[in-house]
Amino acid sequence: MKVIMVMVSSINGKITRGVESNIHSWTSKEDSELFFSLTEKHNLIVMGSQTYQAARDNIKLKKNKLRVILTKNPEKYFKDVVPGSLEFTNESPNQLINRLQGCGYKKMLLVGGGIINALFLKSSLIDELYLTIEPVVFGRGKLIVSEERLEIPLRLLSIRKLNKQGTLHLRYKVK
Repeated sequence: MKVIMVMVSSINGKITRGVESNIHSWTSKEDSELFFSLTEKHNLIVMGSQTYQAARDNIKLKKNKLRVILTKNPEKYFKDVVPGSLEFTNESPNQLINRLQGCGYKKMLLVGGGIINALFLKSSLIDELYLTIEPVVFGRGKLIVSEERLEIPLRLLSIRKLNKQGTLHLRYKVK
């Protein structure tokens, strides 16, 4: 299965502005359009529970589009489950990919935060990274990857300027 990690960050690698979890308060309209076009094109989207909590009001469930939330406590979300559209699991990234490949999925968008990103990168499961860099610097905030002992080489595939402010969209291949 091809796994594409999709992230937006400040120029210094922060994916949140301090403790504020609403990225739409600081990201550009162009990044939002890009992100939503990607989620429209893909039928499998995976995130962690913190990302789900931050985005749940903006998530629009659709038939034939599965969103999987990785959490230590899937039973906590039993009321939110929508069979075939929204599920919660405590599977490892490898177990999850194996199960979903068995269901016929070929591509996954990983739209989680630093913890989930680190789990997938540590297990060498990411094929590509789509990174939008917003021209802003935050002193505090969560990082793209929470794991300190990672060194993942990337190869730039493309770069695109999204707006006059200098928002950049980068595509990388994970080596």
